[in-house]
Amino acid sequence: MGEKLMSESAAPSFPPSTPIPSGKLGMWVFLSSEIMLFGAFISAFIVLRMGSPNFGVPSEEIMGRPLATVNTFLLILSSFTMVLALAAIQRDDRRSFARNMIATMGLGILFLIVKMFEYHHKISEGLTISSGLFGSFYFTLTGLHALHIIGGLVFNGYVLRNGLRGRYSARHHERVEYAGLYWHFVDLVWVILFPMFYLV
Repeated sequence: MGEKLMSESAAPSFPPSTPIPSGKLGMWVFLSSEIMLFGAFISAFIVLRMGSPNFGVPSEEIMGRPLATVNTFLLILSSFTMVLALAAIQRDDRRSFARNMIATMGLGILFLIVKMFEYHHKISEGLTISSGLFGSFYFTLTGLHALHIIGGLVFNGYVLRNGLRGRYSARHHERVEYAGLYWHFVDLVWVILFPMFYLV
């Protein structure tokens, strides 16, 4: 019996298969699939716009560049407040964490409100998902992006609730970091869509 216990205690301990936490690895795998999804649509848009004579780009008045610029500023600012929220929880400042998470979510909601005004304006001007190639790509990609914003708001709300309940600390803040990764990805997608639809 003693020899068995000694042999078990002397068994070598193996390091984990990967130094990356499973949650972060899972988030990166998920984001990789999202990159492929958006990348496929964006690549198709570029190829068809360059190669199709019937693509038909709407005028600047229909596209409403000022509103899109405001939305770009809102999302960039929300990425900044997300960084501040993570930094706050890393130093156990729950009040600052909550304040910045609420600001991040508020900016995301403002983005969706502005986008609804944009959609209403474009549809009233005749730009719809069935009006041509440009409209199909515009409403598909920006609509898909808006759905990701909504998903990010739900995720951030979950993280905020747990943070207010004291479930995160300087040593255990992984889910805040994962929420930040997702939110920054959503912002990055918009930074690509903005010049693609409104500037080029």
